[in-house]
Amino acid sequence: MKTDIDLGILYSRSGTYSALSEALWLGAMEAIEVVNMAPEIGVAFRPVERDPGGDVQRYAPLCADILASTRARHIIGCVTSSSRKEVIPALDKAGATLWYNVPYEGFETSARVVYSHACTNQNILPILSWAMREYGTAAFLIGSNYIWGWETCRFARHQVEAAGGKVFGERFLPLGDEDVAGLIKEIEVTRPRFILNSLVGASSYAFLRAYRALGARDAYFLPETCPVLSCNLTEAELPLLGAAAEGLIAVGPSFSDQVQLAGRGSSLELTAYRSVLTLAAVLSDMSVEEQAGPFDDFIAEHGANYGIDPATHHCTLDVKIAQVRNGTFDVLADWRDIRPDPYMTRPTRHPQLDGPRLSVVRA
Repeated sequence: MKTDIDLGILYSRSGTYSALSEALWLGAMEAIEVVNMAPEIGVAFRPVERDPGGDVQRYAPLCADILASTRARHIIGCVTSSSRKEVIPALDKAGATLWYNVPYEGFETSARVVYSHACTNQNILPILSWAMREYGTAAFLIGSNYIWGWETCRFARHQVEAAGGKVFGERFLPLGDEDVAGLIKEIEVTRPRFILNSLVGASSYAFLRAYRALGARDAYFLPETCPVLSCNLTEAELPLLGAAAEGLIAVGPSFSDQVQLAGRGSSLELTAYRSVLTLAAVLSDMSVEEQAGPFDDFIAEHGANYGIDPATHHCTLDVKIAQVRNGTFDVLADWRDIRPDPYMTRPTRHPQLDGPRLSVVRA
């Protein structure tokens, strides 16, 4: 007999980053269906959905509403770092847990969050280290004007300068702003060796379209010479970009060559899918007494059995660097089983990333 459990789903399926949310939602809902249909899994999930519409001020009240109006004590959700931070007080008050399935900037640990996607040493560090070896150390940094953009660019500046390189510019746009003409002009004048793009949603799409047009009139800005790097763009957004995505280099734990789910098989979709399955396994394994106690206590004792670091609530992940070619991501380099290090407490030169790569493919 299955135990019915309410499960919060908090994704902005409308708004400026709806494409990311839709991929995450698809992964979560497909996993819920798998869990509910599997007789060997001891729980069945009833999804309780809320859509904040991309408005950061709506996340906390909608999270609180889920927790107050249902028996849910786990929420699959949030896209931006701002929204994640907004809901943590409501989670603290209710003793609930957020399963966060999006790459982020690191430098955070919360007993109320399981960080299932990539953190600092699994996204920003490897793609920067790789790009500086391949293209040089002259960078231009752009990002959306909130925590993700600030911290990604801050860390990138530190890494570039530590390598003896130079940051030619560091610019931010309000979330959703599509006025990228100033960014393009400054990049055209400074001529860096690569651009790290930490823009989100519509801002990123506008920039990539404009950058492709720049490359069409000046060959220096073609991907072979001056590529755009991303820590947060996946297959979920390629249909919105079309040809503007060609040549983009991204980092992530997986690309669609590895798995195909209901959508395009992006790492967002896959991570949300795996989070729901992991949660189902954890709840099925917990005793009645453990289910009544703090979830973070259980993770502290048993998290490693489910791939969750008990100390930081982050997950061990593969790291892949891939480039968009003919509308799909081709993997250029990858590493297996990179342990999370969100606070970069281990040496900057991570032996895991300096060791043998499983594959290196250049055009």
